[in-house]
Amino acid sequence: MASKILREVTRTASRQLARRTVRLPSTHHTTAIATHTVGPRQLSTTPRWTAGLMPDTHEPKAPDNDEQTTQSNLAPAEVEEAEYHEHADRYMNALHERAEELAEEKSDVEVDYAAGVLSISLPPAGTYIINKQPPNKQIWLSSPISGPKRFDWVLSGEGMHEKADGGVADWVSLRDGTSLTEVLRREVGVSVDIDPEAEAVKETLLGGPISD
Repeated sequence: MASKILREVTRTASRQLARRTVRLPSTHHTTAIATHTVGPRQLSTTPRWTAGLMPDTHEPKAPDNDEQTTQSNLAPAEVEEAEYHEHADRYMNALHERAEELAEEKSDVEVDYAAGVLSISLPPAGTYIINKQPPNKQIWLSSPISGPKRFDWVLSGEGMHEKADGGVADWVSLRDGTSLTEVLRREVGVSVDIDPEAEAVKETLLGGPISD
């Protein structure tokens, strides 16, 4: 009887030990997973040297002043409509004369001037269109080389038209500061150096402003 009870106790103890042995790996695995899950998260920060290089970083690059194409030191002269037409017609007529002289020298150059629009066909470059723009008080140029440009009557320290007060004036692009005279001299090969007093005398002798 005693041996039977001893065997039963031994069998029960063996079963309990077996159960504990089987559960140990599972408990260890669960603990390992939990430890891995609750581990500290790594925080990422943007290095200082990338500041301003990426869209979302601090201290973005300031705009380059060289990219500002408009010449802030230039401003169109305040002229009445009649004065604008006087300056524009004088320039356009002088340019027409120079273009006709160029056409006489070169047989492949064609010139046409009508209704305030001057067309100069200059192979192999192409055709130049110069015209008045009264609503803006400007002269516009369409060049096959430098593209479209707008020129205002500007008083400055440099130019071809000397004023009575010591200043000078010319048709100048407010965007890049170049004058219409410079562009035409460089690309077309004509120079429109007008002497206002001489032109005024010429207009008086001919009975008024020259126009086609």
